[in-house]
Amino acid sequence: MDLGLKGRKALVCAASKGMGRACAESLAREGCDVWITARHADLLEATAAAIRKTTGAKVTAVPGDIATEAGRQAALAACSDPDILVNNAGGPPTGDFRKFSAADWSAALEANMLAPIYLMKATIDGMTRRRFGRIVNITSSTVKQPFASLALSNGARSGLTGFVAGLAREVARHNVTVNNLLPGSIDTERSEVFVTNHAKARGISREDARAELEKEIPAGRFGSAAEFGEACAFLCSAQAGYITGQNLLVDGGAYPGTF
Repeated sequence: MDLGLKGRKALVCAASKGMGRACAESLAREGCDVWITARHADLLEATAAAIRKTTGAKVTAVPGDIATEAGRQAALAACSDPDILVNNAGGPPTGDFRKFSAADWSAALEANMLAPIYLMKATIDGMTRRRFGRIVNITSSTVKQPFASLALSNGARSGLTGFVAGLAREVARHNVTVNNLLPGSIDTERSEVFVTNHAKARGISREDARAELEKEIPAGRFGSAAEFGEACAFLCSAQAGYITGQNLLVDGGAYPGTF
């Protein structure tokens, strides 16, 4: 399927690796010009070079921390008026909420709620004027099925989810969509942290811990970053113009609810 994205400008945050990289690669493969951001310049440029090589697309690396004003300004200066915005940032630490400081909460809110909102504020009016825009926020399946150890993430990402629910309805008539992608267990560095923690808690090997976790997923496995990237690309497509304000789970059926 041709997703109708050739020549579109896409800004993808936290894209040097993992799900962000996969989203950037899928969009590049569909013919987008892609700008990618992340904190580590060397890794980011290596990622940009690899995506250029595999897709032939124009891919520009813009180093910076998207959770900071300086990082956002650098990204927007490099990619003014994007047609597609993929918001993403590393998840905050796990732990007992009783032990988190005010600084911990502020950092989580800044990275996982406020930074996406600021970027949407900076780009959405241009999208409405051009009558095309696709915004995808990478959040987490814990928005629908929270875990106590992910208190910082639960709170910050739920705040973003509520904000998007209102914004999406406001701009839908302009062919601008705003959706959230909710990853479950995707095979990335962060998922390996959960495997390690599970192994320690159960007193078993990492291999056995992973096998136990996979048994809890109806699909019987962790998802791949590439699968996640393709889901993102579809939400950005011309064909997805009637899908907005949604929270799409990419979790292999792990969430047990009906709604």
